[in-house]
Amino acid sequence: MDRTLRIAGEMQRAIAEIIRSDMKDPRIPVVTSVTKVKLTKDLQFAKIYISMFGTPEEKKAGINCLKSSAGFIRTMLGKRMIIRQLPQLNFVIDNSVEEGAAMSKIIDEVIASGKAAATPETTENGD
Repeated sequence: MDRTLRIAGEMQRAIAEIIRSDMKDPRIPVVTSVTKVKLTKDLQFAKIYISMFGTPEEKKAGINCLKSSAGFIRTMLGKRMIIRQLPQLNFVIDNSVEEGAAMSKIIDEVIASGKAAATPETTENGD
């Protein structure tokens, strides 16, 4: 496994734990998860994808809170991970969970409408 991917996986778990247990800011929604961490090859920068449950305003407030708390999170990360240099943290909202649910709903509706349109045909046998 690639070293960068291994570090990103460990960083994802550590950041999720920091957000869950060490951050006490009410602007962060209760249902917040770290879906992915992308690291540059030189480990200088990390893009952290965050999924939040809430209104668009709550999500915006939550991501802004995480961005402003990046220094604190980075410090806590340094205490949990043994790494020579900690990357700069950049938090972004990940809407893939909501998009996947919406796509699944559309597919279910198309399948249901297809079944309704394909009513069983009755054939009369003239023999």
